[in-house]
Amino acid sequence: MKREEIIKFVQNTYTGTVVNNNWGEQGIFYNPDLKLAKGIYILTIKDKDGPNDKASNLNREDVYRLNLGIKKTSFIELFGFVPQRPTAGNIVEMDYDFSIVDEILPHPVYGWMSWISVLSPSEDTFEKIKPFINEGYDLAVKKYQKKKL
Repeated sequence: MKREEIIKFVQNTYTGTVVNNNWGEQGIFYNPDLKLAKGIYILTIKDKDGPNDKASNLNREDVYRLNLGIKKTSFIELFGFVPQRPTAGNIVEMDYDFSIVDEILPHPVYGWMSWISVLSPSEDTFEKIKPFINEGYDLAVKKYQKKKL
């Protein structure tokens, strides 16, 4: 799938979403009334390695990483445990090759926050990740509502 197809799917499926560019990523946020500067993260799409995030080897042609936060219980169901926060500039301590394309993986840096990722998902893998996008959207809505704007 192409990045643009993912963004279009999310914007057409979930109300109150906005797209912003941050730190070399395109982010989709929940911000229905535009009351927050950016909104609450739903997912991001990262195109290039950064100084503290090279584990996915995103500098390959046509490789990008889709990232999203899910419930801690869902993360544990997928991967067995939530790792500890890595020290600055490092990745989570989990036995995964974070450069594998088209496989749902823990996020190499934010796995400790129950974030997952997939490099350049196929349409089949994107179908598998849609329930997690639903979950991430629901989490963003709840966080937004807690802010009592």
